[in-house]
Amino acid sequence: MDVVTIHKKISDSTGAIEGANAELKSTYVLQLYVAGTTPASGLAVKNIKHFCEKHLQDRYNLEVIDLYQQPTMAEREGIIAAPTLIKKMPLPRRRIIGDMSDTEGLLREMDIQKSEKNL
Repeated sequence: MDVVTIHKKISDSTGAIEGANAELKSTYVLQLYVAGTTPASGLAVKNIKHFCEKHLQDRYNLEVIDLYQQPTMAEREGIIAAPTLIKKMPLPRRRIIGDMSDTEGLLREMDIQKSEKNL
């Protein structure tokens, strides 16, 4: 095997890794922890869904977890208040507590750049 072939294989592998990283960066994995069907929980669900549709469109996976139905998940994640949103991906992980109505705060905490808004 000559040097050119080895270099090409390394470049191909690097390109595949960079492509996978770009895909991971563009997909937001979110978990919203709520406490039953309270008005605050309903508002948080409505607000985060609206936010995701407006700013992330097809680039998110949102899981809503009821603390009353799945207390072990809340314990595992160390949830002490509800509603709490956890951004798992892309890294770094973030926690946001509240009704998810602060759009600018969500954009900042989720590291969404102005160029990514309304894609």
